[in-house]
Amino acid sequence: MKGKLFIIQWDEPSAEKRAEKMRFDNWEVFVESVDGDRAYRQIKEILPNIVLIDLSKKPSHGREVALCLSETKATRSIPIIFVNGDDEDIDDIKLKVPDAVFTTEMQLQITLDVIMKKLERKRC
Repeated sequence: MKGKLFIIQWDEPSAEKRAEKMRFDNWEVFVESVDGDRAYRQIKEILPNIVLIDLSKKPSHGREVALCLSETKATRSIPIIFVNGDDEDIDDIKLKVPDAVFTTEMQLQITLDVIMKKLERKRC
């Protein structure tokens, strides 16, 4: 298992497709596609290695969950990766969640691998 990945994507069928792909790639995957508060509570309980937030729909919802995670002691060290979204939304989120990572769909697997390697080095 590569690690625990929590996906927040506000389109349930797309979120499930992404989760299926990530599970095939050997991730333990958790998904929330309806409720940001529930995502926040689940992340606090599960403490995944990485949180992935898709910005293609409802980017403000994803931003709010990321803000809560980055401001909470128990979750602030969990890397947050944003994928997709338009430039305006990305610029706004970069100001509010400066430690977040932004990537494209095509670079997502590489980004996940790089972050997991960094996390492994921190544990050593």
